[in-house]
Amino acid sequence: MKTAEIAQRYLDFFEKNDHTIVPSASLVSDDPSILFTIAGMVPFIPYLNGLVPPPYSRAADVQKCIRTLDIEEVGHTARHGTFFQMLGNWSFGDYFKEGAISYAWELLTSAEADGGLGFDERDLWVTVYEDDDEAADIWHRVAGLPVERIQRLGKEDNYWSTGQPGPAGPCSEIYFDRGPAYGRDGGPAVDDNRFTEIWNLVFMQYAITNVRSKTEFDIVGELPKKNIDTGMGLERVAFIKQGVDNMYETDQVRPVLDRAVDLSGRRYGAVHEDDVRFRVIADHVRSSLMLLSDGVTPSNEGRGYILRRLMRRSIRSMRLLGVDGPTFPELFAASRDAMKDAYPVVETDWQRISQYAFAEEETFLRTLAAGSTILDLAVEETKTQGGAAISGPEAFLLHDTYGFPIDLTLEVAEEAGLTVDRAAFDALMQEQRTRAKTDAKSRKRALADHSVYREFRALGETVFTGYSDLETASTVLGLLVDGVPVDRAAQGQIAEVILAETALYAESGGQVADKGVIVGPGFELEVLDVQKPVPGLVSHTVEVTQGDVGVGQPATSVVDAANRRAARQAHSATHLVHAALRDTLGRSATQAGSLNRAGYLRFDFAWGQALSAETKTEIEEIANNAVLDNLEVTTRVVPLAEAKELGAMALFGEKYGDSVRMVDIGGPWSRELCAGTHVSSSGEIGLINLVGESSVGASNRRVEALVGIDAFRELAAERTILSQLTASLKTPRDQLAARVAELAANLKAAEKKIAAFESQALAGRVPSLVAEAETVGRTRLVARSLGSAASADDVRGLVLQVRDRLGSDPAVVTLGADVGGRPVVVVATNEAARAAGAKAGALAKAAATVLGGGGGGRDDLAQGGGSDVAALPTALGAVRDSLAAG
Repeated sequence: MKTAEIAQRYLDFFEKNDHTIVPSASLVSDDPSILFTIAGMVPFIPYLNGLVPPPYSRAADVQKCIRTLDIEEVGHTARHGTFFQMLGNWSFGDYFKEGAISYAWELLTSAEADGGLGFDERDLWVTVYEDDDEAADIWHRVAGLPVERIQRLGKEDNYWSTGQPGPAGPCSEIYFDRGPAYGRDGGPAVDDNRFTEIWNLVFMQYAITNVRSKTEFDIVGELPKKNIDTGMGLERVAFIKQGVDNMYETDQVRPVLDRAVDLSGRRYGAVHEDDVRFRVIADHVRSSLMLLSDGVTPSNEGRGYILRRLMRRSIRSMRLLGVDGPTFPELFAASRDAMKDAYPVVETDWQRISQYAFAEEETFLRTLAAGSTILDLAVEETKTQGGAAISGPEAFLLHDTYGFPIDLTLEVAEEAGLTVDRAAFDALMQEQRTRAKTDAKSRKRALADHSVYREFRALGETVFTGYSDLETASTVLGLLVDGVPVDRAAQGQIAEVILAETALYAESGGQVADKGVIVGPGFELEVLDVQKPVPGLVSHTVEVTQGDVGVGQPATSVVDAANRRAARQAHSATHLVHAALRDTLGRSATQAGSLNRAGYLRFDFAWGQALSAETKTEIEEIANNAVLDNLEVTTRVVPLAEAKELGAMALFGEKYGDSVRMVDIGGPWSRELCAGTHVSSSGEIGLINLVGESSVGASNRRVEALVGIDAFRELAAERTILSQLTASLKTPRDQLAARVAELAANLKAAEKKIAAFESQALAGRVPSLVAEAETVGRTRLVARSLGSAASADDVRGLVLQVRDRLGSDPAVVTLGADVGGRPVVVVATNEAARAAGAKAGALAKAAATVLGGGGGGRDDLAQGGGSDVAALPTALGAVRDSLAAG
């Protein structure tokens, strides 16, 4: 039975039993405390904890998930995958334990011919919470399971909570017996490898507080409405129904594994280590494909970092299988073909997905080449100095700065007869993780902390009137100070204000929040920010500037009209720039993010190379022609499916409901899903001035533009500068560029002559420097400060000339200079000095330490530097002392 068929049977069964079928949410989670949708329940949390009223009493879905916490287990076990799909059925105050158990048992054990999954009842076991007599009785009475196949386990295994105060309850898990070939008999309590969990039924019936750990908390009482949350692992059911040993061999994953086998020329099933690598590749390529299809792009932070790590682990595994060249064009295409029936977007958006994937592989292959060079130097230096291990900081630098995998560093070091100071490396990694966790805690409030908004959201959605009105009278529904509900807020306090209606736009879709005020009888509030802490609820962060404000008082939200007008111009201009980019570069130049604020726009898009000056001019001209044409801007609310059929562009990472707001500028030429505020016609934008274009990743570019009066002011400033240059250089405007180029060439030629004179002057000092050589031990040493020098290259050249004039006896030359306000020290040794133990790299490090910097290099020639020019004499003395001590 194919994986897609299992999913469809599941949905058909629950739809027949009056469940609303809910499409999968994005892998990109709404919850700011987590990067991804890590479990099937994540999209339903606001309904389960009562924060948002559920729009249905029964639901079922197939939710795509990403979880990388146990990434090291991938390939080693039968069931660990970073991408997986959860089949879920949900009841919000409707049916409870008996209904959930009855539905699960019927679907699992009904014949395939009748739409069921056709499991043999004799292969199924269940666990229940140790005190849940009700669930145990239902399994025995309704399903007919013998008591010996109903096992009771404790809170660690069979009790669910979020880890926060809120809903909780016992759960019951269904297991499939894979047979004696996979382990001991005795049920899941004895062996959870032979007995594989396939379905978890969570019975949310209690409210808990004072949560101290997973198993320690206080039960406050029963919930007024009991909920059901179930999750069946689609991949687990698939590998059982398909008669294979693990999820990597199922129909949606195996094609990638087989392609990796073909590319490597090795056989799957022959060598355990190779098998693990094949399974890692199959899993990670599919996960990367699905993340890219949901708009995640490779980067060095957040979600993009996870994606990059998955892709680079795949490349690394192929390398260990003996394949050094590009493989993603083959592997990703195999995954696309395996997943496209379940997720058509991987095929329809293939051009964009493949562009990111292939560029990331190309970049990392270059990284591996560069990292190998740096690592080779580290190996050479370690051996030269008689060391046995590459230092932890060096390994961490390779990993953190160059993206060079630690396992590859370990392998190369082992081949060279060295080890790696893994303890020091791990300590640095832990420091980095600690910093990341600290940073994560400073993010916007997590969903788990949003229970304070529950009673406000229960009153209904905040009505946004700002599309048509700049002032709206309303009522203060709630006040929060420091996250705690209060009845009043006094002058000088910062508070959150919840209104029934508002004209103020809450930050979303790339558009920043409105500026404005909230006024009422005896009070005025300056609006600092406007956000949507939970879906459907708008919260205004304000400073009470006059009087005090209380719950229940009338209040009027007033938008700063000038700021809103400029923000509308910028947002509409963003749509025009997007359309112009697609006209110029093609449909693959899709939006990857944007920011719109009054007078300014920033637009990221998929593209792998810098735009030429001609291309930027063309984009700017197309956008401004659309402004001149004064195109009509229309908005309408339509079903999501209709908007997609009409070709509306959607922004990756944004969440869309069944009905969406579609914005047209000039009809279908610019048609996007957008909840932002816009001008009525494109002529109101005034002017668009592209002021910047840059890279924001291997396959992303960013354009920045000023809009409206800000664009005019920028052009006016440039005109003033042009007039000043024309007057100063006494050159007509049309000849100015040539005149500036001529002056630059003259300056460069003059600088070259000066440098030549300075080099000659330095060369003239060679005899006197040689004459000043002193003897330290058995070595002749020249250690002098040159004063100022044009470049480090000049100092290096002089050092080599002096060394060559000192003959064949042991000699060391150390010269220091002030180069552009920073100290530089260059050290050279001859062959006899090196034989006596004098190493230029070590001597340069000694000098650089005094200068407050770093240094190193080869044994014959090395360089150091720092920040303290005044310390040059002391640094030269440190070289003398090191030589004397050696």
